[in-house]
Amino acid sequence: MISIKRAARAAAVLTGIGATALGVVSVAQADTPSASGRPGVAKVTSGDGTSVSVPISGRDRVYTADQTSNTVTVIDPSTNKTLGTIALGAQRLGATLSPQYTDNVGVHGLAFSRDDKRLAVVSVTSNTVDIIDTATNKVINETDVGRASHEGTFTADGTQFWVADRGRDTVTVVDAVHGGVIRNINVGPGPSKVVLSPDGKTAYVNHISAAELTVVDVRTHKVSYTIKGLGDAFSSDEAISPDGTELWAAHKRVGLTSVIDLKHRKVAAVLKTGPDTNHPNFANTKNGSFAYLTVGGLDETLVYRRSPGGTPELVTRIHDTGHAPHGLWPSGDGTRMYVGMEKSDAVDVIDTATNKVIDTVGVGQEPQALVYVPNAAAAGSAANLGHQGLGNAPRNVPTTLPDGTAGETMRPGDKGRQLEATIRPVSGLDMIQLQARGLQPTTTYQAYSVQKDGSKIPLVSFTTDSAGNAPQSLAFADFTGVSVSLTSEGKATAQTLARMSSAVASMHPGSDSTVEAADLLYCDCC
Repeated sequence: MISIKRAARAAAVLTGIGATALGVVSVAQADTPSASGRPGVAKVTSGDGTSVSVPISGRDRVYTADQTSNTVTVIDPSTNKTLGTIALGAQRLGATLSPQYTDNVGVHGLAFSRDDKRLAVVSVTSNTVDIIDTATNKVINETDVGRASHEGTFTADGTQFWVADRGRDTVTVVDAVHGGVIRNINVGPGPSKVVLSPDGKTAYVNHISAAELTVVDVRTHKVSYTIKGLGDAFSSDEAISPDGTELWAAHKRVGLTSVIDLKHRKVAAVLKTGPDTNHPNFANTKNGSFAYLTVGGLDETLVYRRSPGGTPELVTRIHDTGHAPHGLWPSGDGTRMYVGMEKSDAVDVIDTATNKVIDTVGVGQEPQALVYVPNAAAAGSAANLGHQGLGNAPRNVPTTLPDGTAGETMRPGDKGRQLEATIRPVSGLDMIQLQARGLQPTTTYQAYSVQKDGSKIPLVSFTTDSAGNAPQSLAFADFTGVSVSLTSEGKATAQTLARMSSAVASMHPGSDSTVEAADLLYCDCC
């Protein structure tokens, strides 16, 4: 259902937008593989029908979806300056806990239309999709969608937005012009994201509960076929190559990436990429065609030379300036790659010719998805932007494991850190975010704030999954410590394991997928 609270706002915005923004884009642009709403070298169609790249200019914008401040940050890539934020809800905690709260929670997913006029924002906790006019930074309409909605895509003509509902086994088709749900398409257990083929005729859906890719005919809304044999059942993100021949699916929990040959409908390679493997994307540069991939657990962005139909070659590892790289997107000419850092509230700017970080830009709190939109707004425009979420950068504090060793030290063999602690100011308190890897499986731990005098204050307890991981444990308190330490409380009780299993199973009732007692299949940071 479309939220009534947006009706007046939508009417006002619609009045000021021309037909090009809301109508069907030209058939030539919608059907060409060079349309700019895709990864790789963004393109526009010139008057003679040829395709050209889009040089970086003051008309371009970089957007990040900021999950804790519930904002979208807007950056001018010609200057690498943050212009401001679009607030879609209150900062995490605070008013968001009120039963009367009606705005968005968990701003997470982003996509843009192929005419570069509209931005879609998915909030994973309030299960909403907001369509924003990129010229004015105003919300055109808002739609309530399926449970645990995550990431989606516009259709080629820009009239619909398809979003994957992780908790409902469906893709919700949203009317991107007027708002509201057109229909739901059943695509199988735990759909995570939707991407579109260059010609706009085919949608590809990855999953968090099935090691397969579901392929849907956009015109008929029918499932055409599935591609099985991906590296893991949990695929947090995916991206399609600019030429439409490959799809890369990241498997965050196990640190793998599946490279899928779309022409032959098979998995071409499964790459060992590292802990918290996150978003893939592509850039066509003067040096060739490359895939970029964020690995949050290593604070690295990996660069692969594409080898369609074969195994890609790892070219280099870029060490990011902050922690937990997440979303990424290339500039319109492929000369830059922009990488959002979830636990540093910043964006790294990478020169794709040298694969070096050349600048870092501050953004809102806990950036997730990131997109680069060419020709999004008038040069110099910062209309209707505020500052919510800016200037509150997090700090990452030292951690200690139960055996007394340091938890934040990077382990050899690309295993990442065992215990990370990120402290953020939110709504008058601190949000303490813990992430654990490689601890004892199905074990309960107690985390403490360690004070300057060595005394300890209990923060939160958590239980690891069957692999010894805990992707996200949160506590809200006045954090006055200098570090975080863990003690083991022993194997989790049968009641705890049963409760965790029930929570996971409830996400996909009736699914044929097997649920292990302590597998944490969903995390709003994925």
